Amino acid sequence: MRFDFTSLMDRRGMDAIAVDQLPVPFGEDKGAARVDKGFSRIPMWVADMNFPVVPSVIQALVARAEHPAFGYFYPRDSYYEAIVRWQETQHGVTGLSRENIGYENGVLGGVISALRAVCSRGDSVLLHSPTYVGFTAVLENNGFHSVHSPLKLDEKGVWRMDFADMEAKIQKFHIHGVILCSPHNPCGRVWEEWELARAMEIFRDNGVYVISDEIWSDLTLEGYHHIPTQSVSQDARMRTMALYAPSKTFNLAGLVGSYHIIYDPWLRDRVLKEASLSRYNEMNVLSMHGLLGAYTQEGALWLAELRQVLTRNVEYACDYIETHFPGVFVARPQGTYMLFLDCGAWCESHGKTMDELVEAGIRVGVIWQDGRPFFGSSHIRVNLAVPFSLVQEAMERLREHVFCI
Repeated sequence: MRFDFTSLMDRRGMDAIAVDQLPVPFGEDKGAARVDKGFSRIPMWVADMNFPVVPSVIQALVARAEHPAFGYFYPRDSYYEAIVRWQETQHGVTGLSRENIGYENGVLGGVISALRAVCSRGDSVLLHSPTYVGFTAVLENNGFHSVHSPLKLDEKGVWRMDFADMEAKIQKFHIHGVILCSPHNPCGRVWEEWELARAMEIFRDNGVYVISDEIWSDLTLEGYHHIPTQSVSQDARMRTMALYAPSKTFNLAGLVGSYHIIYDPWLRDRVLKEASLSRYNEMNVLSMHGLLGAYTQEGALWLAELRQVLTRNVEYACDYIETHFPGVFVARPQGTYMLFLDCGAWCESHGKTMDELVEAGIRVGVIWQDGRPFFGSSHIRVNLAVPFSLVQEAMERLREHVFCI
């Protein structure tokens, strides 16, 4: 491969939550005593990657940092041009222009601005569960109520939307806004076009506006392709407020910088107004240059190799789990780099609680994440965006020390 996805990058002391802290509740004491002596930490919880960033990002940041002024600025035309070009080449988006694109400090902030534009505080908002813990947190903090429509596993072990349940809950709770996660976190589904089209028909028929979090859109595994929600129909194009960022794709979350795509002028004006009220939804000059360095030809080549690496990691881990961990079920993800392990049968057969199981992995340095805050009652969330050698090491530790009973 042209790029480095094998080096064991040392992030200790470099402001990385993934390696310097542990998940709550095990991180409440900074976690120093929770990993047993003799075990190194394998960071498999926070949704960032343990790979060096594409060199073009470093080059763009260094080139800008060499200029000794960082005053007020306006985004360059090339910022918008890079987004338009990336969306076209990566996702087949056509007809996107600068006026459809707006900056967001983060996807979650964009979610709230979009909801405030179409809902009132106290309204119920539809989510699919399991769901991203960030959604439920920001909804609660901003006075909205979460209504969950559970995803269901089909006979092939694929997570599917329950369309009848979605429509029934929209009507029962008088819902006007839905958060759609595409690809889905934490389940890793890459929705097919017919699924998105059916969902959007339900939303149209019930007057529901859609906030589509597509931050994982670039990270589909080999054999799968992201379908932008706004592309499935003209109504979907105008009903949907889509949110994107280079942060997941290129590991730039620490730079902070996302963007929305909104085609309907009325929706766009309302979202921009909501986003402006705090006076803090403004771009950082280095985040702009980070995106400019990422959304390049070199960035596209790096991403193509990354998808190969992630596909190999996922296939190896899923095969290993199915072979060596009886009672643990994993629905193979089609996108993202997260696994969502269902450990309910294993815990029941071995007389263990989820608390005991989560801590057992952490004690041997496999820093995974309790899936219950994601509304997985017996689940653990595992980040596979690490070098393949660490995926192998993690699986071996779990076999020898955790699932060995």
